[in-house]
Amino acid sequence: MYRYDEFDRRFLEERVAQYRDQVRRRLAGQLSEDEFRPLRLMNGLYLQLHAYMLRIAIPYGSLSPAKLRVLARIARRYDRGYGHFTTRQNIQFNWIKLEETPDILAELAAVEMHSIQTSGNCIRNTTADPFAGAADDEIEDPRPWCEIIRQWSTLHPEFSFLPRKFKIAVSAAATDRAAVRLHDIGLYLRRNAAGEVGFEVLVGGGLGRTPMIAKTLRDFLPKHRLLAYLEAILRVYNEFGRRDNLYKSRIKILVQALGIDKMRDAVEREFGAMGESALPLPPATVAAIAAHFAPPTLAAPGADDETELARALAQAPALARWVRYNVAPHRAAGHAIVTVSLKPPGRPPGDASAAQMELLADLAERYSQGEIRATYEQNLVLPHVRRRDLPALWRHLGEAGLATANAGLASDIISCPGLDYCSLANARSIPVAERLSRHLAARDQEIGELHIKISGCINACGHHHVGHIGILGVDKNGEEFYQITIGGSADENAALGAIVGPAVPSAAVTGAVDTLIGVYLDLRREGERFPDTYRRIGAAPFKEALYAAA
Repeated sequence: MYRYDEFDRRFLEERVAQYRDQVRRRLAGQLSEDEFRPLRLMNGLYLQLHAYMLRIAIPYGSLSPAKLRVLARIARRYDRGYGHFTTRQNIQFNWIKLEETPDILAELAAVEMHSIQTSGNCIRNTTADPFAGAADDEIEDPRPWCEIIRQWSTLHPEFSFLPRKFKIAVSAAATDRAAVRLHDIGLYLRRNAAGEVGFEVLVGGGLGRTPMIAKTLRDFLPKHRLLAYLEAILRVYNEFGRRDNLYKSRIKILVQALGIDKMRDAVEREFGAMGESALPLPPATVAAIAAHFAPPTLAAPGADDETELARALAQAPALARWVRYNVAPHRAAGHAIVTVSLKPPGRPPGDASAAQMELLADLAERYSQGEIRATYEQNLVLPHVRRRDLPALWRHLGEAGLATANAGLASDIISCPGLDYCSLANARSIPVAERLSRHLAARDQEIGELHIKISGCINACGHHHVGHIGILGVDKNGEEFYQITIGGSADENAALGAIVGPAVPSAAVTGAVDTLIGVYLDLRREGERFPDTYRRIGAAPFKEALYAAA
């Protein structure tokens, strides 16, 4: 994990002192709310429906036990005992007092954390595959490149006031676990015909009011030109992106307006004009950053490890189910990647209590080489667990309500905070997610893989557009209704879901989802996931069943 140097630490200390003075002046009445608003947003502080919300950056989702313990302390001391992990691999605290925020930022700075660029029209937190450095299907660890992007983009003077917020994701695996195609810029590490590793660069993805899947801008970009090419893209966007209309300001609208070919021409012209010497990434520089992400030394498997694990699985069906759904292959023999579900049935998706965070910090030290990852699916990951330790880890997780065996299943629902917290929302998301997860939990194994995603407004923080089943809250004359989409996907075959028909009232959502699942179960073929069946048979059978039932 990347460790700050003296410059980084001094910068954060100065930033905290600067912000502390801004808060002092606000509380003293020397700054109006209008004057203070851009200052607090630069530090990730939002004013929500009931209180301030602080969004803390977790670069590329990587956490250490020390960082997680500080987050737990913030939850207990400054909030209501829990935090909310988001679809941007960040964490939010929803009940923050303004006068205490400088102290929170000081505590974060002590463990090399902050909330800079978690808001505003700038380059937000760069996200990555939560299995990075452990997955058996990746070309190389993408996290060093995320760190390079983080250092380049933090307070970049040219890109701190873009037309709109800007998001980048990086993956190096065959399976896209980072929703790369849904980002303003998406980067896949690829190997070309000569065996060289470089980047496929995508541009123009994003959800919200006008959802779009990113298009390939360059098939192969040499690694050492990464920052120069990113800078060329951002310069074109900064120059031609619209600033006169909030709803048409994202780079996806620019790509749509120009077309991908003209966008490519503009970027390549800018890139060419910068010259070969612009923003170089010498091998020594890359190697120095990559050294922070050197793989841990993992013990070789014992001769009896798999036999003992098989015996434990046979004796405990609940453990076997958890291993089936929440444990993924590791690149190192005798090890596994564990997804810790933050989706127990009937609970708010993505929430973790202070006690749970403290326990996970302990378990990461004991079982996972001191590493924890946040996922965009609002779960946590322990990336380096010995397979022989899985039964013991499962027992410890179970004691804290963290052993729900539903990763990737119907009750593993993504949800934004919705109208319970967010001032932008039209409808509640959390109660719908709680009801659905409670209802579907008993059928998880029967249904199999199914991604349900819920947003409380068109801004799509719950990624509803790319849910196998997506649910969008809308306001109809003061009543909460929910529009349903089907067939979306956020993986390497990313697709936008299609609206199936008129929105349904809140009380009808569970029945509507049941009906859609019923059509899928009746008509699916062996091995088909929900979007596969949808693409084969089309929307008509789902619509007919849903509205006949209504």
